[in-house]
Amino acid sequence: MTFDIQYTDCKSNARAGIISTDHGIIETPIFMPVGTVASVKAVHFHELKDDIKAQIILGNTYHLYLRPGIDTLERAGGLHKFNGWDKPILTDSGGFQVFSLSENRKLKEEGATFRSHIDGSKHLFTPENVVDIQRVIGADIIMAFDECTPGTANFDYAKKSMEMTHRWLDRGLKHFDETEPKYGYSQTFFPIVQGCVYPDLRRQSAEFIASKNRDGNAIGGLAVGEPTEIMYEMIEVVNEILPKDKPRYLMGVGTPQNILEGIERGIDMFDCVMPTRNGRNGMLFTSQGIMNIKNEKWKNDFSPLDEFGTSYVDSFYSKAYLRHLFISKELLAMQIASIHNLAFYLWLVTEARKHIQLGDFSAWKKIMVEQVTRRL
Repeated sequence: MTFDIQYTDCKSNARAGIISTDHGIIETPIFMPVGTVASVKAVHFHELKDDIKAQIILGNTYHLYLRPGIDTLERAGGLHKFNGWDKPILTDSGGFQVFSLSENRKLKEEGATFRSHIDGSKHLFTPENVVDIQRVIGADIIMAFDECTPGTANFDYAKKSMEMTHRWLDRGLKHFDETEPKYGYSQTFFPIVQGCVYPDLRRQSAEFIASKNRDGNAIGGLAVGEPTEIMYEMIEVVNEILPKDKPRYLMGVGTPQNILEGIERGIDMFDCVMPTRNGRNGMLFTSQGIMNIKNEKWKNDFSPLDEFGTSYVDSFYSKAYLRHLFISKELLAMQIASIHNLAFYLWLVTEARKHIQLGDFSAWKKIMVEQVTRRL
């Protein structure tokens, strides 16, 4: 994997670049739709490619490990062959999901023991075997196994957790460097910065991660309960240290405003379930603001979903029609809303890239933040 920065914004840390992988290039800044169980919920892959313009998707190691299982994925030739997606894939390590099972997991130096949410069976994730699992899945970008602490964790717990994450990173990197990809294309490994909401810990973690000199780096443990302004502060602290010539991935974030603020602070890659999860519940993100399409006010509004037309569904379906589908509990409603929201997110990062190229990103971003945070 390579990363080339093409443009930088003169008034902020925003930049536009190209990540090159064996499954294609990724123009940054980029948003990655989340394909938890080998699919992006309610969306066909041809829609992801042709309308949404997704360049990379995310798969979840925890869920794929449990179902369909590693044996099935290996026999298929990896996730690309299994689901038919021929562009880049990033897999998380499963750490966030394991640690969210607070009542069904146990942490120790070896790794994390947990019980499946499906059948209660017992499993162990270690820094080494999550590398092996992601090798089998066939991700282009593999994530380190880490502990994601809640935003409310106290300093002592956050410090101990970070130190264990660093020890796990060394083990995971050693194992990654001693193993080979399975399907004839290259894979790369991203470490993850932790440290909760404590600047000193974040600096220490960022310095440790930067010293590993990998192809890219991730920032984890944010948007997990801490105030938004603290999240932005932690991004700034970390990005002062992480190398500027490597892509920076902010994990699990977030709202359109979060993404714009992250880009301004030097983030290149984002993922979040929000556009599809919220879409399935009737919340639409648009260039003019946020709407609950189930509200009575849209009953006789026959205008497009987004006046700006960020998706093909905007020209096909009106607000009144989509509201009707939701009120009628028609499954098509969730599909249309998911396509629209994902297309909007990809439109937003593409527009950000254009304005970084044009040199007016900061002015454009200020206007867009005002627009995308409105409640319609």
